[in-house]
Amino acid sequence: MTGPADGGRGRGEDWWRTEVIAMRPGEIRFRGYAIEALIGRVSYPAMVWLMLRGDLPSAAQADLLGHALVAAVDHGPQAPSIAIARMAATCGVGINGAMASAINVLGDVHGGAGEQAVEIYGDAAVAMDGGASLEDAVAAAVGRFQAVHGKYVSGFGHRFHPVDPRAPRLLELVDEAAAAGTVSGRFATIARGVEAHLGRCRPRPVPMNIDGATAVIFAELGFPAPLARGLFILSRSVGILAHAWEQTCQGGRNKGPLPREWLWTHDGPPPRDLPE
Repeated sequence: MTGPADGGRGRGEDWWRTEVIAMRPGEIRFRGYAIEALIGRVSYPAMVWLMLRGDLPSAAQADLLGHALVAAVDHGPQAPSIAIARMAATCGVGINGAMASAINVLGDVHGGAGEQAVEIYGDAAVAMDGGASLEDAVAAAVGRFQAVHGKYVSGFGHRFHPVDPRAPRLLELVDEAAAAGTVSGRFATIARGVEAHLGRCRPRPVPMNIDGATAVIFAELGFPAPLARGLFILSRSVGILAHAWEQTCQGGRNKGPLPREWLWTHDGPPPRDLPE
């Protein structure tokens, strides 16, 4: 029988439906696995995989995912999310408020590049499945992306590093995983094709950055593009927590984005008197 308590939709148990967790008094199961069986036997990257994908990865797959999560944890207070975490901590909002403030700015520009890079790689892969060469598929995928987003190609180039030191190491690990048969290596090839294409179109190389390299790993492991952003946020949350806690321990009150000696540029009218 249905009634007002469930809006006439059926049993109360059907209000929320999830394949992620089953729970009763004294029992917790994630995707069917008892939590006590997972604890001590399953790594954190493997647990992330299980929660998102529904089953356990191989040890090699979990390792590769873990490498991507390690690489993106932090990029210092010059990254907006980290700076915001530290500023928020000086406002007395507590760890949760500082972390939430920082995570909320991980959008399309700061935080979304990995998702966009996975989309570019996937676009090129579809074209190659249709018979296009690597070079043609990459050129078309990059062109379509730039037509929507402008000249900057997500996952390539860096405003701080001439060569992002994280990217070559991650690609090396992808190559090792491909040689071992853990992944195909297809998206690493596509990403290198994008890098080569961008180098031909500009006077200076445009090397792959952390977002482009982690996107290779996420694509190789079969994660949908939107989850690439979520995984980046999961990774960067570690750095956000570390900086929020460090700033809390250092103290300080209401520290803004600039020292008080460095005032902003004022482009408004000069000083003037209020009319009589």
